[in-house]
Amino acid sequence: MIYLQLFFSFLQIGALSFGGGYAAMPLIQEQVVTMHGWLSMETFSNLVTIAEMTPGPIAVNSATFVGTRIAGPGGAVVATLGCILPSCIIVTLLAYIYTKYRKMSLLQGTLTSLRPAVVAMIAKAGVTILVSSFFINGAVELFRENICIRMVVFFTAALVLLRKFKMNPILVMVLCGVANMVFCAAAGS
Repeated sequence: MIYLQLFFSFLQIGALSFGGGYAAMPLIQEQVVTMHGWLSMETFSNLVTIAEMTPGPIAVNSATFVGTRIAGPGGAVVATLGCILPSCIIVTLLAYIYTKYRKMSLLQGTLTSLRPAVVAMIAKAGVTILVSSFFINGAVELFRENICIRMVVFFTAALVLLRKFKMNPILVMVLCGVANMVFCAAAGS
């Protein structure tokens, strides 16, 4: 039964996540955190980090991670297949249609109109991750007790390193991870 749930959950994600992995993150969150409760919000935030750091598409990496976590290697295979099956079918159909009708202005207009929706989905994913990282109870409440200053400092430092010094994003993620481990080790002693 869990295999079917994993397959159909990630089938929906694969079928409805236009615009790539970042656009899929709100859909993945809805399925694995809200609907099924397979992951906590904190674990979901870790999932986003792991999915970004590992090679491959974020949605597929997320499916593999969730499948493994919920039902072992079989769950990883089922969830990953559910995630990629819609894309395989849709891309095959679209390639046929596009080659047949590529000069049609209606098709070009439709493709152009999808861009704002994709930007909105990516922005929503980013805001969700920031809120869950910056605010301890997951709600935007500007009380000192609710703000995770350490995460705000790490975010600001990462932003400066990326924008001003043009550092490699993977190196910045590793540096933030090391800094967090050092901070946690120092706080624990």
